[in-house]
Amino acid sequence: MANIFTSSIGKKLIMSITGAFLVLFLTFHMLMNGALVFSDEAYDAIVNFLGANWYALIGTVILAAGVVIHFIYAIILTLQNRRARGKIRYAEAKREPNVEWTSKNMFVLGLVVICGLLLHLYNFWYNMQWTEIMGEHTNSLGMGPKDGAVMVRDLFSHLGYVIVYLVWLVGIWFHLTHGVWSMLHTVGWNSKVWMKRLRCISYILATLIVGGFALTVIIIYIQGLM
Repeated sequence: MANIFTSSIGKKLIMSITGAFLVLFLTFHMLMNGALVFSDEAYDAIVNFLGANWYALIGTVILAAGVVIHFIYAIILTLQNRRARGKIRYAEAKREPNVEWTSKNMFVLGLVVICGLLLHLYNFWYNMQWTEIMGEHTNSLGMGPKDGAVMVRDLFSHLGYVIVYLVWLVGIWFHLTHGVWSMLHTVGWNSKVWMKRLRCISYILATLIVGGFALTVIIIYIQGLM
């Protein structure tokens, strides 16, 4: 059991498990947000169902733990790889063969994702679930914690926020394309037959998830102009 937490393979396995969990959450969150495109009432019903209920709070704690563990092990693996490569990285004059830009910059992409996540948590989680947990009837925006549709539409009526969120989503897309492939590769799907298939699957999944988020943001902005 100790090897899972100390060996390189074990650390990558933990990264894969937490990564898979976060991909599932992103998929659910994307579908939830998509409801707002068609109906404010449907979106608010989902928000009210989650809210500050015990099951939603447990889910929030588990999700937060998954993000923290994923990020901590990302730091550990990054430092481990840097130590293993030593001074070789400074002597690299050209790109290594068969190594994508995303695979060499996953930590930087992860930082972009984390920064966007913090902004997202402030804009929505803090003003919704946290406000409700604290028993407040209005949040920092002067709205009720369950006025989810109003908050989302108000935020994405500002072009600046739309651009910031789209840039964040691009970072998530790059992170997912390599992350999903690496996750499947780590759990054993690494034969020659499956290598290209897994790469294709990772691109399709990342595009569907990020594309769903991006379309929702763009459509809401356009709806606000009409």
